[in-house]
Amino acid sequence: MSATIDVRRPDQRFVTQLGWLDSKHSFSFGHHHDAANTGHGLLLVSNDDVVAPGGGFGTHGHADMEIVTWVLSGALAHRDSTGTDGVIRPGEAQRMSAGRGIRHSEMNASDTEPVHFVPMWVPPDTTGVDPSYEQIDVNDALAAGGLVPVASGQGHDGAVRIHQRGAVLWAGRLGAGEEVTVPDGRHVHVFVALGSAELEGAGQLAQGAAARLVDAGTPALTAGADGAEVLVWVTD
Repeated sequence: MSATIDVRRPDQRFVTQLGWLDSKHSFSFGHHHDAANTGHGLLLVSNDDVVAPGGGFGTHGHADMEIVTWVLSGALAHRDSTGTDGVIRPGEAQRMSAGRGIRHSEMNASDTEPVHFVPMWVPPDTTGVDPSYEQIDVNDALAAGGLVPVASGQGHDGAVRIHQRGAVLWAGRLGAGEEVTVPDGRHVHVFVALGSAELEGAGQLAQGAAARLVDAGTPALTAGADGAEVLVWVTD
């Protein structure tokens, strides 16, 4: 198959709006379904959620899914049936392995400020594992610049471990004009979570835009004038 780069603009995403939730979906999710848009490589879900003060997702269940959550602003309170009860803030990589079954809730930890976060799902390469949770602060690594591995099935130092050898999530907080090289991979999903960036071979990517790469090598990604926070999945 020849190399391709497919750019998806922010207004092309599915949208769910409730009284407490503004959610934009890069792929089919919930009642939004498009048979031609059900994921990219192993990445099945990439949502862009803003939850109002005091709102959130009540207790619900998952099984056999690796769920990585990245907070952009605010604070997200997480509680699950493994006994975990904590708060996720910007720069903290969080992974929940649903395994044979887990129940959890995700609520805005503030009664006054919204929380903005990106939940992302990949399937595990081994089903029926014990459910588990992991959270690591990567703020120092992000501050050093470049792309940082924050969730990995390949044993990257400093990243939360996911049960999927074919997937790695890289994150970057890029200063104005900072250039990084997109990692090589069969399927690569570049999401501009905040700010803007220019991707070699694809042009400008506004906040909320994504580029879906297939066998596209290692193009340069350059942050815009206000910088950018980017999430890059590399999967089989």
